[in-house]
Amino acid sequence: MGKIKKAIISVTDKTGIVDFAQSLARFNVEILSTGGTAKALRRGGVSVTDISAYTGFPEMMDGRVKTLHPKVHGGLLGLRDNPDHVKVMAEHGIEGIDLVVVNLYQFEKTISKDGVTLAEAIENIDIGGPSMLRSAAKNFKDVTVIVDPDDYEAVLKEMDASAGETLPSTRFRLARKVFHLTHEYDGAISRYLEGMAL
Repeated sequence: MGKIKKAIISVTDKTGIVDFAQSLARFNVEILSTGGTAKALRRGGVSVTDISAYTGFPEMMDGRVKTLHPKVHGGLLGLRDNPDHVKVMAEHGIEGIDLVVVNLYQFEKTISKDGVTLAEAIENIDIGGPSMLRSAAKNFKDVTVIVDPDDYEAVLKEMDASAGETLPSTRFRLARKVFHLTHEYDGAISRYLEGMAL
């Protein structure tokens, strides 16, 4: 169940992302993306569908709400071998999303700047990114999730060797990286806020 047909790519660190997305095109992977990532991919000649076009809702509230939508999270969390899930997905026009490539707003980099305000720090708390990562990692049985550009090459090699699929062991390894990352990310936010007062 590891064949990759549809992907979401939304990254703060754009290292290698255009080359990676260009390689996904060889496998006819449909790419959904947001904001600056979509622009970077298009500049690199990659065909992209804006997430707003996919969900039917615009990005709103200064970008605070982009990917928090049932067509995104249903597509990540739906179990492909569960008939009830498959039925609900079909009823609501939810397509399976097989790959998530996300890295998060650089909260720690933001708070390390001289004179950063609490308001600036708050705006650099990523919500949609961790939500997608956690949804994808929870459903590692069906979804491949990448948080680290260093994993792009290994995933592509596996897809090359397996007709566009990834192995369960790889999906599990990558899911573990997600939960480690989100744990560290939330810890950084918690430590920062503990030192603040209103």
